[in-house]
Amino acid sequence: MKEETIAKIKEETASWQYMQELPDTWQGFTLDREPAVGKDKYDLYRYVNEEWHKSAIVYFHEETHEYKVRLKIGLIEFCRIEFITGSLAEFEELLKAQFEQMLHDMAEFNPATLSSIVVDKKILTWEAGQELPAEKEGFSLFIRPQEPVKINNGSYIVIDYVNFALESSFTVYYNIYRDEFFAEARIWNIPDVSYEFDASDLEELEEKLRSRMTARLQQVRGWAEEQARKEQEKA
Repeated sequence: MKEETIAKIKEETASWQYMQELPDTWQGFTLDREPAVGKDKYDLYRYVNEEWHKSAIVYFHEETHEYKVRLKIGLIEFCRIEFITGSLAEFEELLKAQFEQMLHDMAEFNPATLSSIVVDKKILTWEAGQELPAEKEGFSLFIRPQEPVKINNGSYIVIDYVNFALESSFTVYYNIYRDEFFAEARIWNIPDVSYEFDASDLEELEEKLRSRMTARLQQVRGWAEEQARKEQEKA
């Protein structure tokens, strides 16, 4: 990040009373005031719950010159577009109006956040989704179909099996605009796309999960463990 950008952010937020008066705990999350400077992001503060593997980060994005909020749920990070603005004053108003409710919805599933399309697709009452094992091939079921998570561009996380020790996962999404299910893996938090789980309905998805998910989880875990071994050998 450019030094002039860092200086600009520090100057704008030095006397930001809203940030100074934030509660230390909020909706089950703990405030971390330590700023963090990345390649193109300046994290002003974050609310974190390590046990839940969830956090909400308030930051400035140098690429777009805007203040934003991004969420990290499990291994997946995404920006909440309703908070994006180039004005700190407008940003404060957005935070005052919506941030607490957003934290509440992260802490406790809120069906009101779901599109009617998701409900009509019967994802929440999908019988096979209710029967998914809590543990499989070294992964834990972190997000289940009964409580899908809205992200960006009309997509919802429907299934998320995660191995946090290996920072690896297998995730199934549903996109309301394409009316399609699709999947993605992460190996040490690096996405690995596969099209073998693409499906137009729950019946097709169920069949593909039944025949292919075990092998995919084994593959992802194997790749992650192999990479970890290689890194240990280098050390």
